[in-house]
Amino acid sequence: MFELLDLIGTMAFAMSGALTAMNKKLDPFGVFIIAFVTAVGGGTLRDVLIGRTPVGWMLNLEYVYIIILAFFLSILFRKKFDKLRTSLFLFDTIGLGVFTLIGLEKGINVGLHPVICIAIGTMTACFGGVTRDILCNDIPVIFHKEIYATICIIGGIVFFALKEFNLNNDILYLITSIVIIVLRLMAVKFKWYLPSLEVKSE
Repeated sequence: MFELLDLIGTMAFAMSGALTAMNKKLDPFGVFIIAFVTAVGGGTLRDVLIGRTPVGWMLNLEYVYIIILAFFLSILFRKKFDKLRTSLFLFDTIGLGVFTLIGLEKGINVGLHPVICIAIGTMTACFGGVTRDILCNDIPVIFHKEIYATICIIGGIVFFALKEFNLNNDILYLITSIVIIVLRLMAVKFKWYLPSLEVKSE
């Protein structure tokens, strides 16, 4: 189930990237590249930072196939995107929870401090979107609109707090992912944002 959710999250992130690229009127190659980096950008950065090379998607072609499928589905159904927006958002939210957990576990497996593990989990979940926005010449969404990254950090704190109780791993994963998913849904529903900071000129 965990691997299935990972693939669903990968597809959702790839479709998010493809649709963003199409809104920018990029050509098919550009759309595919943006879809690809959105889906695997966070995981690639994580693997490079922890010295795990070749990176994950190079060793498992399922990710490449999923991204190619997401690319074609995004093109075929782009006119129906408004109807699919809710479903895509839900998959994206599931991906956020799963990718955070994957990053946390990768950090633990190489013996990193919990604070660094939380940072790695947040990067895994968020930096594909950051790369997408930079390549599309936008300020990354997580830096000015959504509390995407903050939710990942909270999820990581919950994960390590619960880990102190020696819970079964399946229960630990389930509770942490539910916390992330619920917070994400509530943040969007109730429009929770961090306040903007600015320096006012005299």
